Amino acid sequence: MYAVRRTAAALLAAVVLALVPGTSVGLAASTGLAASPANPTAAGLGADGTPGPAIEETLSVPVGPEPDGTAVALDATVFRPGGLGQHSEPWSAVLLAHGFGGSKADLVERGRDLASRGYLVLGYSARGFGASGGRIHLNDPAYEIADARALVSLLATRSDVLLDAPGDPHVGVVGASYGGALAIMLGATDPRVDSVVGVVAWNDLADAFFPQFAVVGPRSPMGPAQVDRSPEPGPLKALWASRFFGSALAGAGSPGAGAGGGAHPSSGGDAGAVCGRFDPTVCRLFLEATVTGRPSPELLTVLRAHSPRPLLSGLRAPTMLVQGMADSLFGIEQAAATARAIAVQVPRLAIRWIDGGHDGLSSTAAADEQALRDWLADTLRGTTLLAGAGQFIYAAPIPRRRTVAPLFTTPDSPPTATWTAVPLAPLVGASGGATSDPQRIVTPPGGQPASVTAIPSLGGLGVGAAAYQLAALPGQSAAFDSPPFAQQTAIVGAPRLTLTVTSTGPETVLFLSLWQVTAGQATLPRRLVAPVRVLTTPGQPTSVDVALAPATWTVEAGSSLRLLITSTDSAYAAPREARVDLVAVAGGELRLPHVDGYLLAAESDLDTESVGVATAIALLLAAFGVLAWRERRRRRLLPDRADLADVPLAVEHLVKTYADGHRAVGDVSWRAERGQVVGLLGPNGAGKTTTLRMAMGLITPDSGAVYLGGRAVRPGAPALRGVGALVEGPGFLPHLTGRANLHAYWAATGRPIEEARLDEALDVAALGGAVDRPVRSYSHGMRQRLGIAQAMLGLPDLLVLDEPTNGLDPPQIAAMRPILQRYAAAGRTVVVSSHLLAEVEQTCSHVVVMHAGRVVTAGPVADLIDSSDTTVVHLDPAATAETIAAVADRLLSVAGILEVEIVEDEGDSRLVVTAGMPRPDVVRALTEVGADVVGLSSRKHLEEVFLRVIAAAQTAGEPTGSVTERLRQVRAR
Repeated sequence: MYAVRRTAAALLAAVVLALVPGTSVGLAASTGLAASPANPTAAGLGADGTPGPAIEETLSVPVGPEPDGTAVALDATVFRPGGLGQHSEPWSAVLLAHGFGGSKADLVERGRDLASRGYLVLGYSARGFGASGGRIHLNDPAYEIADARALVSLLATRSDVLLDAPGDPHVGVVGASYGGALAIMLGATDPRVDSVVGVVAWNDLADAFFPQFAVVGPRSPMGPAQVDRSPEPGPLKALWASRFFGSALAGAGSPGAGAGGGAHPSSGGDAGAVCGRFDPTVCRLFLEATVTGRPSPELLTVLRAHSPRPLLSGLRAPTMLVQGMADSLFGIEQAAATARAIAVQVPRLAIRWIDGGHDGLSSTAAADEQALRDWLADTLRGTTLLAGAGQFIYAAPIPRRRTVAPLFTTPDSPPTATWTAVPLAPLVGASGGATSDPQRIVTPPGGQPASVTAIPSLGGLGVGAAAYQLAALPGQSAAFDSPPFAQQTAIVGAPRLTLTVTSTGPETVLFLSLWQVTAGQATLPRRLVAPVRVLTTPGQPTSVDVALAPATWTVEAGSSLRLLITSTDSAYAAPREARVDLVAVAGGELRLPHVDGYLLAAESDLDTESVGVATAIALLLAAFGVLAWRERRRRRLLPDRADLADVPLAVEHLVKTYADGHRAVGDVSWRAERGQVVGLLGPNGAGKTTTLRMAMGLITPDSGAVYLGGRAVRPGAPALRGVGALVEGPGFLPHLTGRANLHAYWAATGRPIEEARLDEALDVAALGGAVDRPVRSYSHGMRQRLGIAQAMLGLPDLLVLDEPTNGLDPPQIAAMRPILQRYAAAGRTVVVSSHLLAEVEQTCSHVVVMHAGRVVTAGPVADLIDSSDTTVVHLDPAATAETIAAVADRLLSVAGILEVEIVEDEGDSRLVVTAGMPRPDVVRALTEVGADVVGLSSRKHLEEVFLRVIAAAQTAGEPTGSVTERLRQVRAR
């Protein structure tokens, strides 16, 4: 039988959900603006008394109950034109409907925009979504469509809405995807609707989820995208079905509290947990289909009843249909079917094919958005912005070196097609070496591996040879090529062919796609697939007419077309039984549709608005350039500081912000004095390395300054002569020996070799005979020691080491400790950045702790870890956690004990006791509460101090460390 490829479906559906939580297709683009305020607020007046920014009010609208009688209310927002205050006239209304998985929050930007243009706009969260109550019935006429009619009735009761008659508001409805189908269905069932805009909507939901491109009727139909499907349902769009359920489950945790109730449908045991906010009947039927791969008659009945198709005879309002060619869910054929049904009965029909859709954004989004505004102005206000009774506009493929698709138009809507035929011949070797016609393709057992052409919501994941190899799996595909085209040819619609299939099984499922071959490389300009289910008699040839997925193509002169036929596709639930099919193109020809369109005024890649924006940007860049030049000049002229002449390193008010907006260092100040070993501490992303790089003149701060012995630091400053550094790891010429690398480094300084103190540096490296071997043979630890030795060449007054013990083993780390301490004791200064807090505690005399780009504490190590009011109590290692907790509780009840902290380390359990009494009294109290004490100390470990300081900084409101922020902070490490 059939089954969904569960692993791939679940994985890819998760990717889809993570990246595309809602529809985003030009006219349906969502900005994610914040929700409107609960109370009406006027944002201001227009400068000339025309409508200004919208006035918004939130409503809870009672609608019909659920089948079980549960009351339901919809969460809605009204956007009223501002600017005219209490003297506003009645306005034409627009009802906005969102896409599946969305809510009214997706409609805020459009609502505000239309209100600013003089419409009263009502946007709402559909039943089962957002804060609205109820369940998801998939646009059931008895529920979601009835809800929309109730909202139209609500508009009719408002004094600020223009009426055509009592109870009849002058209203248009606009929706995308789920909301697009709702808009069409509302227009077909409510004669009060005066204008309909349906964007990437379905015509028949059964055909959309079980697509069948085996067709009946004329082989060259009048409509270029006409697809009269054979009655046998096609394979399930398994990944899109997964996405439908996943998006409903993703919103199942917020069922509309406070929005009129509606019991949460996931509260009813296992079925509810699986179905989320779906109506149980719809959910059950879909789940059955995902197991069998086939729709039950009951599911087909439900899906078709929840579609515009059976209702279209009632649609009489002017209608605009926008459909996308980057859309593997609701293709162009869905809008074409709707257009054919209503063409003779609506007063005006506009059809627009865009290059966006559920799988990607439209490149002509600005023109698409303006077309929507013009349509509403024309149909609701009669401003005659649109010429003619109807119009068909389509986007051609984006030309090379351009970013916007050219738009073409015809006066006929729907358009009429003319047809031409091109020959097709089997591609040599396309099916693993077969050269004869027909070609042999195999369906592997279990249907795996499966061809990959497109992933729902992600569109094209690759182009060229790699993408073709993922689609044309050897032995599982057959290809037929056309000759090269003699001239540029435009294709508009659904190409046709007749396929002859001989199968070993009683039926076969095949997937067809149209590729373009240029200079030997095959690409898929429209990442669409046409699935075909064919009933066959085993061993007997069967002929079937096939329509490919409709779209537009431009075939350049010298390029050819390739028809690819595969036995599997990763986006569909296809047969799992092994079979062999022989496929051939009957008559050896592919019929191509054409439309006589003419180019509209192109939406230029560089229009006047772009020129204006570019000019403004250029002026801003010039201004920033002048400011940057002045800042660089100011830094070059920073005066020396005589008051800091005896301070080896002074960091004052450093600020550094990267181009992505992340502030790595913010107002950092600290000093390192002579004789000190200063530890610079902080978690990853604290800004330690960025600070050190500014201190050495490697990068320039946005503000603030660094002084070495009172002399300002800038790139190439003479003061840097007295600095030795190892930052972000050592770098050596691998073919040279360690000794030769040190000689080369010192020679680059231009100073005499006698000043290098090379022998002392080599003693630090402790490389023995390895110092005369090529560095390429060194271990990481050996390279690190050589880097420290290089930093010490010439015994600089300031030694800066970034993670100096990285790669060293414990004996080497222990040996490094006295070296650094002796180095500082000779009147020099050492700055060490490290994560090894225990080593810093033993090596450094002072520490500076940074967090989120700021200094949170600094001072001598002894002061930080010593405390007269703190006693560290080491307990018997055999004591259990419960025993220790009980001792801590009893100790806290003793007068004078202020705080008791339990610290659990491997083999060492201890209490850190803060008390307002002498330490002997603390010891007596420990004895009285029965503590098994094995040792006492007045010192805390630096790690405890560090963690406490960082925790306090976070509690005080430092950045929370979101995923995005943590990724940005990698740059500051």
